[in-house]
Amino acid sequence: MQPATPEVIWAILQETVQLQKENAQQIKELQKTVGEWANNHEIDYEPSFYDCLNLENQKYFGEWFKTSIEQSIVFKKGDVKRKYNIQLINDNSVGLLDYVFNNCGITELTNKAQTYREDYPEYKTHRIYLGAIVRDLTQELEQECINEGIAVIKQVGDAVVINDTNLKVF
Repeated sequence: MQPATPEVIWAILQETVQLQKENAQQIKELQKTVGEWANNHEIDYEPSFYDCLNLENQKYFGEWFKTSIEQSIVFKKGDVKRKYNIQLINDNSVGLLDYVFNNCGITELTNKAQTYREDYPEYKTHRIYLGAIVRDLTQELEQECINEGIAVIKQVGDAVVINDTNLKVF
């Protein structure tokens, strides 16, 4: 067996790089599919998380939200239908909590800040905070939420833990 020529090695290297690109794309598509599947099955998680929210003894987004808390809000107007998983409202602010399973979920959540103002103009002057409700979040995805100014909210037993290190008003 003769040693591989530089041309053969180069061809193998190029093929390996191409396979890595294809694998990365397939992984990205799989993450999106899993995220969509998880979003469609969030109903299993929502009631237990909602029951853990404690408005009497815990601040969310650095504020008290004793005015209103609702879950599974659906806005319908014509062909437009949007769901807001959990909303917290006080006199000056709205907190929108949504389930995030992948990077697509972060984009969807940030888009909800704008659509919420359009759907509910009575809150257009309120500060809007976003919270990502997570179950098993990778450290990378959690950091991305924090970088985007989104609070990360986890259920731990019968309580919630909030990481709002880099909180932003939307």
